[in-house]
Formats: sequence, structure tokens, C-alpha cells
Amino acid sequence: MKRLSKTDYILYRDCAKNTWLKIHKPDIYFAEELGAFEQQIIETGNEVDVVARGLSPHGIFQKRFENEKYLTITDILEETKNGYEVIEVKATNDIDKSTHYHDLAFQINVLEMEGFKIESANILHLNKDYKREGELNLSKLFKIEDVTEKIEEIKEEVLEEMEKAFAYINQKEEPRGFCSCVYRGRSAHCTTFHYSNPSIPEYSIHDLARIGQSKKKLIELVDGKYFHIHEIPENMELSQIQKNQIQTYIHDHIIHEDDLIKEEFDKLVFPLYFVDYETFPAALPRFDGFSPYEQIPFQFSLHILRAPDALPEHVDFLYTKKDDPSKSFAEALRDHIGAKGSIVVWHKGFECGRNGELGARLPEYRNFFRSLEERIFDLEDIFKKQHYVHKDFRGSSSIKKILPVLVPELSYKELNIKEGGAAADIWNKIVTKEISEKEKEQAIKNLKEYCKLDTYAMYAIWKKLYNLL
Repeated sequence: MKRLSKTDYILYRDCAKNTWLKIHKPDIYFAEELGAFEQQIIETGNEVDVVARGLSPHGIFQKRFENEKYLTITDILEETKNGYEVIEVKATNDIDKSTHYHDLAFQINVLEMEGFKIESANILHLNKDYKREGELNLSKLFKIEDVTEKIEEIKEEVLEEMEKAFAYINQKEEPRGFCSCVYRGRSAHCTTFHYSNPSIPEYSIHDLARIGQSKKKLIELVDGKYFHIHEIPENMELSQIQKNQIQTYIHDHIIHEDDLIKEEFDKLVFPLYFVDYETFPAALPRFDGFSPYEQIPFQFSLHILRAPDALPEHVDFLYTKKDDPSKSFAEALRDHIGAKGSIVVWHKGFECGRNGELGARLPEYRNFFRSLEERIFDLEDIFKKQHYVHKDFRGSSSIKKILPVLVPELSYKELNIKEGGAAADIWNKIVTKEISEKEKEQAIKNLKEYCKLDTYAMYAIWKKLYNLL
């Protein structure tokens, strides 16, 4: 019999069949290596867990408990006069009530099975309002919340679910049928979705724009076995964005509202500054003025277009010392961006957020970053507003989906770094000296090539659309 671990219980609550495959067919579950983002989450959790121990000098750490059915490891266990206090450490800024309570209730149930009297159940998490000043102040960096009452309310329900999960993972025969992720949008699918749902096409109803936020619609489609885009009933109530996505696919035609695109482009003032930032979200603030998970800006790429028919000029910035890059980042940006001209970005919420944080940390640059805000033009809006729709966008406005369609000669596929999470991970390894000097030289080259393509891709997409007008 396989013991049910706390980790697998939480996985079971997300997708039962995925959990069975992890245990019985690990070659399928682990077929794809963890991405940089997933690996970073694990490493961050371990790092936060170790630092949090400083708040419990007499605590028992990583204590293992198991019986014939269940296995759990507590983060921190503190002995009291009349029993024990359980402290679960979470590398998050807040409590996730849908997961963290069940996680802790699982532990409490197992400990009580083993005869431990639990006086209190607590969740220790990062304090999003903390700003570092000097050495880390652990009592302010973390918040501890007593959730004993809440755990008492749900632990019987959790115990029943644990029994069901234990029985489920110990089935000898592989569970039949779809996995539960079939009722979720594409971004929420489990790692074994394609294996468990082979009849569902690669491009399916799960790729409809924002379908994951329309549970009723998705349930109706799944229960009606309408999985292909062309099978969606014509009388189904859909958003205009979803209708456009479907029609461009079925009829293989492109929507391009030239007048609306021109209206947007007429707002632009030359020179155009195509800019992209790369950042690292440190859970434990590394420098003064930073909060947990506040992004550290370490790199930017900038393509400058002086006139519509000019060739773009490229400059970049990459900081690889171990101290705070913020001031050098701001100084380099100000050196290259003039007082006039539109700032072209993709998904402006990200760059705008970083500009606000940089301005708050660096008062002498506050007016500069405010001026950037007033001049920002979000190129993604052309696609989010459906001024240009192609079937191969598959309902997305991500630059990784738009670029191969509009400018197929450009590609991220040949790059050693293909997405922002990997870039952040590589930079972190450089500054923490996890890679050798020889590896560092190549890593710097890879980072510059990746970020350069991000801004050149924006220019190339703009140019493609501009030439169509």
C-alpha cells in the first residue's frame, strides 16, 4: 500500500488522476522537466523555510510523522506545557485559504493519530508591507496567524477526504475517463492532461479567451462533448473576443481593423523607445527599500526608432554585481531615453509597476519615471482590443504567440533563454555565484540576446502593422 503524503494530498485536491499517475506511472508524470519558474518556487520555499527557523530557537524542524496510511513532515513544531504548537511556513505574502488550511489540517490529523495533543495551529508567512532597512528583521519580515479555530472547523472534512484520497491512489487499475482539469482553462491544466485526455485536441475549447473564468460555459461545452473549436454551438452566448477567435479559426481569415490600428498609431510621438525590463522577484528582500517579492530590475533592452523609415538603434543594460542594481538601472535608462517620444512596451502593467517602485525607492529619479508613465504606449493593446486577430494567435495576446504569425523569420526557439522566468533564474545564479566565471560569460551573452529579441520583436511587429496601413 502506498502512503498518502501531505504533498500528494494537496495534489489530489487539484487533480486526482494526475496524483495517481505520479505515484504509479512516474515516467509519464515526470516526462517534462520542471521549468525555471517551477524550480524557482521550490528553491524559494526552501530558502524561506530555513530563514523562518530563526523565529523559533527551540523549535523542532522538519519532523517526520507517518503511519500505515499517511505521511507528513511539519515545518516547525514547538513543545508547550500541555502539548504542541504546529507552525506551517509559507513562502507567500498572504494565506491561500483554499490550500493552506487543508495543508495544515492534514498535518494536524496525522499528528493526532500518533497521539500528539495539538494546542494551536499556525501559518507563518511573509509580510508584504515589510520594507528592508539594514539586516533582515525576522519579526517584521514574517507574520504568524493562529488558525486553530479554522482548522478545527475543517479537519473532520479533511480526514474524510484523506481517506478517499488514500483509497484512490491505491487503486491498482488506472482510473478511467477525463481528469478533472477538463473543467478548467488551459493555464490551469495538470502536467498529465494530454495523456489523460487524448481525445481533446491540442487546440481546443480550453484555449478560448478567458474561458477559465466562465465556468458555466466550459461545463456546458465539456458535458456536451464539444471539444473542437469548430464544434462550439452557434447559439452559445460568447464574448465578442471569443466569437472573433472562433470565426477566424473556422473561416481561416484575418481580422485587421486598419482604421482602428491607425488611430492607435497616430498617438505615437517619435522617436519611439521600444523597451523591456527583466527582473528577479526575491522573496527575501535583498536590499534596503525592498519588500518580499518586490521585483529587482537587473536588465533592460532598448530599441530607438528616430523616424518611421529609419533603422532602429539598440542599447542595453545588464547589472551583474551583487549589490542593488536599481540606481544604475535608472541612471542608464535616463541616459538613453530622451524627454520627447513614446515609450513602447508590451503589457504595460509590468513596466509601469516597476517604474512606480523605482521612483519610490529613488526620489531623485521620481520625476523621470513619472514622465515615462505619461508617454507609455502598450503595443499589446492592438491585439487585446481585437484590432488584429489571426487564428494562430489562439486567443492570446502574448508576444510569444503574435511574433511567429506576424514576423515568422524571428524566433525565440534558437535562443538558450526563451522566457522571463529562465532569465531571472540565470541572473540570480550569476549574482549568487552559483555558476563559474566561464559559464558567467556565456550566461551574460544569453541574457542580452534574449532581452534584445524582446524589444526588436516589438519593433518588428509595429513595423509589420505600420506597413499594412
